[in-house]
Order: sequence, then structure tokens, then C-alpha cells
Amino acid sequence: MLLLLFTTVSAKAQFVPLSEASEISILTIGPGAELYDKFGHSAFRINDPATGQDVVFNYGVYDFDTPNFYLKFAQGKLLYQLGVSYYESFYNSYVAQNRWIKEQTLNLSQAEKQAVSDFLWNNAKPENKKYKYDFFFDNCATKIRDVTQEVLGNKLEFKDDHITETYTFRELIQQNLKANSWGSLGIDIALGAVIDRNAKPIEYQFLPDYVFKGAANAFIHRDGETEPLVKNTKVLFENSPQPTANNFFLSPIFTLGLLGLLIIFLTYRNYKNSCRSRYLDTTIFFFTGLIGIFLLLLWFATDHTATANNYNLLWAFPISILVFWAIAKKKVSPKFKRYALLLLLLLILLAIHWITGVQVFAIGLLPLLIALAVRYVYLIYFIGKKE
Repeated sequence: MLLLLFTTVSAKAQFVPLSEASEISILTIGPGAELYDKFGHSAFRINDPATGQDVVFNYGVYDFDTPNFYLKFAQGKLLYQLGVSYYESFYNSYVAQNRWIKEQTLNLSQAEKQAVSDFLWNNAKPENKKYKYDFFFDNCATKIRDVTQEVLGNKLEFKDDHITETYTFRELIQQNLKANSWGSLGIDIALGAVIDRNAKPIEYQFLPDYVFKGAANAFIHRDGETEPLVKNTKVLFENSPQPTANNFFLSPIFTLGLLGLLIIFLTYRNYKNSCRSRYLDTTIFFFTGLIGIFLLLLWFATDHTATANNYNLLWAFPISILVFWAIAKKKVSPKFKRYALLLLLLLILLAIHWITGVQVFAIGLLPLLIALAVRYVYLIYFIGKKE
């Protein structure tokens, strides 16, 4: 849903009176090839043949020239903004990306069309166009819903009978991703338990596809009558589906499965030889600790709302990076047995969280988690035997 603006219209507000022939519509764009494009995109279009105005209002714009761009992006502090572009360039960009485009023309009175236009042009002013992006609650898709609600007020009603199944935020995200993919795995690891609650029907509209469905099932109450919000829907561009290359041998479940088997094999060999692979333990403690520090920073050092309460920290325990040097020694302190027991108990707690639905974890992690449990059990046994 992120978009860099191509050809932009002047940022100066253009409060031009719309003609009777004008139309305001919602544009919905299909998913793209990159991870950040997988969720699609939404925008407003104002088309007035009488005045020649045909522009798109797009809330998915950010400025690469922002000071400390990548740091602010990582911290969730990067400001997004409303950009205005000519429809033709907007359309051609997505055609070039082979992404379908659908248009829903809104059933608005002349006064309502003018009100939407004035709102958008006012929002496009330099002093108004920036906003703090939130993937679930304030993004390019939710802005379509929110602007429509703001302008139409109590006249607008979103029905929710088209939502026939209840999904959590995590399940809604995963609808747009392949289950056994690195993008799916990374999102499941980075995002916390806060996204494992059921989303309300209106909250589904953080995704463009549900903005499309929500608008299609919305109504306007005016003058004692009820009319559909959308009066016409058409496909502006039908893409040519491209087969995606799926290499199972590069997938997370296969890669982490091999890693898990390697850890279990080395642990078995250690058991048979009554020894301990220091390099294996050092690697495990260092990398699980490093991942844990990253997740901890996402939770406490950023403004991202979706990274809080992340119980992946139960397997990626940050303290491990502070003590990996101790496990690297040839002779490990007997006290380390208690730390290995703690790590094992944390994995058991993770399993309880998973089973009870407190947080859903990436299925691709399962082989690694089993291997870590086996390794920690062996460490408890081996260190205890040396006491």
C-alpha cells in the first residue's frame, strides 16, 4: 500500500466548482509483486470533463528526502502525506506494474461531490497533507473510509452483512501472503499479540480489498430515502496474472527444517560422544539474543502499534546475547544449567500462548523451536552431569 508519487499536481489547493458532469470515485488497485505491494492500494479520483480536471488523491505518499528517513521509518515516526497526481500518470504506473484497477463511482449529490472535493483539496495543502501512518488504523485505505465518513456524516451507513467470517488482524494480513513465504514469516515474527484479536467489520477496511467491499455494501440516507453509496462499478484495467515461482527448497519451512535437523543431529552426536559443541551453542545464543533485541526495540523503541506484546521474545530471548560468551567457554559454570532451564520453560510458555490463542506464531518456526527445546534439554543434562 506504500506508493511513491510519480507526476504530481501543484500542491496549491484548487477549490474549483465542480460541474454537474463531475464524478468522484474510489480506485482500488490489486496486489503487486513486492511485499509492500501485496496488500493493494486505494485512492480517490475526481473527474470533471467540463473543466478538464482528472486527478487522483493518494494518501500513500512519503518523501525520501525526509531527514533520517530510514531511522524514522523503522521507528514508526515517518510522516506520510496526501499527494495529488494526474489520473493518466497514476493509471499508467499501475498498468506498467500489471496490477488490476477497479473504479467505484460514488452516488453523490452535487453538494456532496463539492464537499468531498473541497475536503480533499484542503487536505492536500502543505500544512494539512502530512499524517502519522499506522498500518492498521491510519493508512491509504482507511483514509478512504474516514474521508467519506467525515464528509457525509450520519447520512452514511456501512453495512457489515458482507462480512461472513470473523478474522483477526493477523489472519487478514495473511490472506494477502503465501503461507510458506519469508514475507509471511517475517511479519509473524515482527508483529505482536495485539494483532491476534478479532477485527471489527469496519476495521477490515485497513485493506483496500475490504474498502472496495465496504463501499459496495454502504448506503446513504437522504431525504427519507436510502440509496447505495456506489452507483457504478467497472474494471479500468484487467491484469494478466503471472505465475509465481515457488521454490520449496528455498522456503522457510524447508530451510528452518534443515536447520532444526542439523541442531538435533549435532545434539545427538554430542550425546553419543558425551561432549558439547561450543560453536553450536554460541551461534544459537548469539542469534536468538540478537533477534530478541531487535524485537524488543520494535516493541519499546518505536511508535509501531502492531509490534507490542510480542511473545516471540520467549524463543528469541534478548538476555542470551549478553551471556553467549559464557556458553562459548570450554568449561561452563554449573549455574548455567538454571539459565538453560529458564530457556526451556520459556519455550513451554510459548507453546501455551500458541495453544490458548494469546498469540499465533509462524508455522515455519516450528522445526526450529523443537530443535531449540531439544538442545536446551541436552544442555541441562550435560551441565548437570558435570556438576
